Amino acid sequence: MFSHVTLGTNDWQRARPFWIAVMDVLGHPVMFERDGEIAFGLPTGPKTFIGPPFDGHEARAGNGVHIAYLLPDRATVDAFHAAALAHGGSDEGAPGLRAHYHPNYYGAYVRDPDGNKLQAVCHSANG
Repeated sequence: MFSHVTLGTNDWQRARPFWIAVMDVLGHPVMFERDGEIAFGLPTGPKTFIGPPFDGHEARAGNGVHIAYLLPDRATVDAFHAAALAHGGSDEGAPGLRAHYHPNYYGAYVRDPDGNKLQAVCHSANG
């Protein structure tokens, strides 16, 4: 559905270990890394870019904005949440069912070190 998302950071040294750990759990490889920015994914598929804002101004998390990563099983949702918290992220909703979306909706929410809201979700009953 999307080509890529880009999130800003104000502290590369703090953001980098968080994103390396989380993307490793999600199975998204480093596509490239240079001068305080990194891209995850494959050249012909969806990607996530992390770096300083292009305009040179301070990065700010969007209120009401979050990115949800689709995962094949609930164990990976749990691992995403644990990796995020272990690498400077904060909890925005522990892993669990959210049946108000649908009976098999299993998700977890975190914020990265810059305050961007992220989610991991599995829609499978077999997760």
